[in-house]
Amino acid sequence: MSGPLSASVATLCDEIATRIGPEAGGQLIQIRDRLGEPLRVAIAGRLKAGKSTLVNALIGRRVAPTAVGECTRVVTRFRYGPADRVDVVLRDGTRRSLPLADDGMIPQRLGVPGSSVAYVDVTLTSEKLRDLTVVDTPGLASTDTVVSARAAEAVGVSTAPFDADIDADSAGEVAAAEAVVYVFTQAVRADDVRALEAFRDASARLSSSPINALGVFGKVDTLAGGPGDPWPIAGPLAEQQAGLLARTVSDVVPVVALLAETAEAGRLNAADAAALRELAQLPVEQLRVLLASVDLFRTRPAPLDAAQRERLLTLLDLYGIGFALAQYAADPRLSTGELVRRLVAASGFPRLRQTLEEAFRWRADAIKAGWALGRLERLAGHTRDPKDRETLRDAVERLLRDPAYHRLRLLDAAQRVATGSVHLPADWEAELTRLATSEDPRWILRLPGAGADELARAAREAANRWRVYAVAGAGPAQSRVAQVAHRGFHLLAQQVVR
Repeated sequence: MSGPLSASVATLCDEIATRIGPEAGGQLIQIRDRLGEPLRVAIAGRLKAGKSTLVNALIGRRVAPTAVGECTRVVTRFRYGPADRVDVVLRDGTRRSLPLADDGMIPQRLGVPGSSVAYVDVTLTSEKLRDLTVVDTPGLASTDTVVSARAAEAVGVSTAPFDADIDADSAGEVAAAEAVVYVFTQAVRADDVRALEAFRDASARLSSSPINALGVFGKVDTLAGGPGDPWPIAGPLAEQQAGLLARTVSDVVPVVALLAETAEAGRLNAADAAALRELAQLPVEQLRVLLASVDLFRTRPAPLDAAQRERLLTLLDLYGIGFALAQYAADPRLSTGELVRRLVAASGFPRLRQTLEEAFRWRADAIKAGWALGRLERLAGHTRDPKDRETLRDAVERLLRDPAYHRLRLLDAAQRVATGSVHLPADWEAELTRLATSEDPRWILRLPGAGADELARAAREAANRWRVYAVAGAGPAQSRVAQVAHRGFHLLAQQVVR
């Protein structure tokens, strides 16, 4: 559902679409229609980082194939619809419908050459897609990998980080997202950072930054090996990754993506729980040997047949199996539903879901409105008719004079600082980011227990600091940012005394 900022931009598009030529007017209508759609979030990451597993957890259904195949080498868009449907959208704009496979997943084979596919459009009845469209992307290649000339030309950089088979339409679908989640495994390497920076450059329309980008440290269960607890290692590593990527993402959240997918998609059934409960009755020493490695779990004597063991490994891997067995050892009468709830908690997914809510969903109105205004400004700059150009520019300026739209200027300023195009001292940058990304004056001003008078006084003091900085000691680019922050704090002071 559109927020007030997006709704105002949509109204503006309707008002001026009839006053300009048909070509520019048609683009305006496209922008307006996009504003009514849910926030679009691209899931990006290196090959085999677990992107599709995370997508399934976010959707709440196991629909995206996790094994490498034709459909994992093209962009797949998951959105809400009244019925489950898979359309392969070709580069010439035509669509070819496919049924879901017997297991409920997208077919591994698309039935057409991959080079002719722009993207796969999947509509699902999942309630989790009502206000969030998820875009599963091909794996980012290492920057040491030579990409095809076609891919490099499509994204306009010499070392595009996309899979070599991505085409211009697929790259455009990725770049059309308003926010992005980067998925990592293990520690971030130098070429990971370079690949992500190249992704940002390739997706210039996205302008990803800590304002609208989040990192996910996936597969953390592999850190400890076997059934060992990975969280004492995962937490510090995620903090280290967040530090390395401070200019790229707002936070890095560790997740056991496989557990999240299994629990959120409802894959663990009563028969699986019964098999785990039976295993939990084995002597501790026998279980320790059984869980020492995947090979031992498959081959050592145990009361489960080969198919049951393979299914448990597919659903939980050794860490999840060990965790579930510990739950049943403590409470043999534990229900399947309660086990699933505990698996969700053990996966780290609740924190990711909360972070997504805080980082994207509440900010979706401003992100989408800013995206739309950027398109309008670009359209004004490229429209050939001088009268149309003037009409578009006047409309944008009129809208931005509304105090409510100063949030968009703040987001733009914060993005410029966060991406390093404008340098500010670290504490000033942090204050600007808080002002741009929150509506809570107590959090912005770091005064959690303050009343209205104290908050208003602190906001006025901050406004004065930024005004002084703008006229004394700042360069031209910093001065422009400081003036935006000055007005933002001035408006905040007015807000808290209303």
